[in-house]
Amino acid sequence: MFDTVLVANRGEIAVRVIRTLRSLGVRSVAVFSDADADARHVREADTAVRIGPAPAAESYLSAERLLEAAARTGAQAVHPGYGFLAENAAFARACEEAGLVFIGPSADAIALMGDKIRAKETVRAAGVPVVPGGRDPELAEAARALGAPVLLKPSAGGGGKGMRLVRDLTVLEEEIAAARREARASFGDDTLLVERWIDRPRHIEIQVLADGHGNVVHLGERECSLQRRHQKVVEEAPSVLLDEATRASMGEAAVQAARSCGYRGAGTVEFIVPGNDPTQYYFMEMNTRLQVEHPVTELVTGLDLVEWQLRVAAGERLGFTQADVTLTGHAVEARICAEDPARGFLPSGGTVLLLDEPRGDGVRTDSGLSAGAEVGSLYDPMLSKVIAHGPDRATALARLRAALAQTVTLGVPTNAGFLRRLLEHPAVVAGELDTGLVERVVDELVPTQVPEEVYEAAAAVRAAALEPRAEGWVDPFSVPSGWRLGGTPKPPVFHLRVQDPVAYTPRGSHTVTGDRVTVTLDGVRHAFHRAGDWIGRDGDAWQVRDHDPVAASLSGAAHAGADSLTAPMPGTVTVVKVAVGDEVAAGQSLLVVEAMKMEHVISAPHAGTVAELDVTPGTTVAMDQVLAVIAPHEETGEVAQ
Repeated sequence: MFDTVLVANRGEIAVRVIRTLRSLGVRSVAVFSDADADARHVREADTAVRIGPAPAAESYLSAERLLEAAARTGAQAVHPGYGFLAENAAFARACEEAGLVFIGPSADAIALMGDKIRAKETVRAAGVPVVPGGRDPELAEAARALGAPVLLKPSAGGGGKGMRLVRDLTVLEEEIAAARREARASFGDDTLLVERWIDRPRHIEIQVLADGHGNVVHLGERECSLQRRHQKVVEEAPSVLLDEATRASMGEAAVQAARSCGYRGAGTVEFIVPGNDPTQYYFMEMNTRLQVEHPVTELVTGLDLVEWQLRVAAGERLGFTQADVTLTGHAVEARICAEDPARGFLPSGGTVLLLDEPRGDGVRTDSGLSAGAEVGSLYDPMLSKVIAHGPDRATALARLRAALAQTVTLGVPTNAGFLRRLLEHPAVVAGELDTGLVERVVDELVPTQVPEEVYEAAAAVRAAALEPRAEGWVDPFSVPSGWRLGGTPKPPVFHLRVQDPVAYTPRGSHTVTGDRVTVTLDGVRHAFHRAGDWIGRDGDAWQVRDHDPVAASLSGAAHAGADSLTAPMPGTVTVVKVAVGDEVAAGQSLLVVEAMKMEHVISAPHAGTVAELDVTPGTTVAMDQVLAVIAPHEETGEVAQ
């Protein structure tokens, strides 16, 4: 076994790898950018090395700086986690050339399976079924031969980027051109492939583990059909769709896929499966790394996959055979991301003011968070994963719903409440899943109104803050009781804002203690966590700001009829297309804000003049920060001829 391992990643996966290194007595080396100087993975590692400025290209994606950090700390091996350089064949080869062990497959295997076209050709030759399709340069001909609907996919990429579903072949050429543009922008390669689209498919993947001595086993499947925008949000093991015969057949196909490329280490073979006939499964791709969802496999098999990655990389043989692998119980994982469901799942950010992550009987949390941490817009939005295990699926789901309700991350909007409601949906409870389910029901799972008790709790916190602390005589004018000299007490009014401004008069009873607030409305008791101007419960959180109606009216008078354009998410302004005084048309693109690899275009709400412009390219902005003000053209009364 190695003495020292450098973890070439950040966040929750770095913390996860460090945990296993510690259990094996292996010294861990963390790396960090300037933005992560006080991050949890840095504090938990035995040693940490600064590798550059905040942008990933200058730090976490710099092979040169990572290898230099390994050399400086005496690391013998590099664990890439997932994302960043985990599936980068050039980085794996650079580690080898530097005398370091890359904890993963060979560079050749990464390169082969990273090319979706070559990967399909290779596994097809090994007898693994693949989705009918075609590739460049006969892409259009292959699509027409398959017949609509078809799916266009970049050969060089993943994660749903650049994928386009074409249901009408009369627009095929335009869709191909658009897919090429997206692929080129995302991956630097516009090579495409086309596949037959399977309506309401299920996404099922098989975990494989291979050593360097020719031994390959599979560790059962994971159901990953709950996705939004082609990104997994909930995963579970095993799948309710498969019987033992199909599980064994898919597992053997995955083993053959691994053997076909001389695989070593932990990897995942992904299949697309028609929900009405699970025996007709098709190979999609192989992920040559540890998966985000690996904990569900760990919980049902009892194996530590990171430990086996290390052991295999150190040259050990697998200590078990296929016959030794058994699946016990059921496990489900939910990904907690910095995103705001109420704003269309735009990336979010901020300071973690209050953190309470669930643990306990059958519950595990893998997290890179700590109280006081700054969640910025530079990196992936996933913050943590909450995983539940039980003797059966119903128990695992119930435990995960309860764990999500106990998850508190005040200061940063997350999707925890949304995920809890998703796990309560009848189709999910029944196991009637497919990759389009979340998109079909998403509107049901995102509340459109702020509950009254949230305003009641926020008002209670403000009232408590105004209560006098000194003993003895109390000035009645300083107490928010509504008392007045020679008149009837008037209840206080608090001007608050979550989305729209609200003038709220408390009407219930309340108790405010520490980081908790409890209110009773109409005989119903509601308990919340609180921190700063944040209120949270059951995985949901609301930032309840004070609203000054006088200041707002004065601002409105200064720009009568004007519209302030605000940042929809915390991020960086990357493009500014106008200047103060410019005339703009309704819908004209004015600025671009980027966060967590997502761009958002800010457009003119109406024709008018740029009255204010408060940002330049490179400006870092907070959510709801004013970017520009557009004054509408004055009505002239003229009639167009």
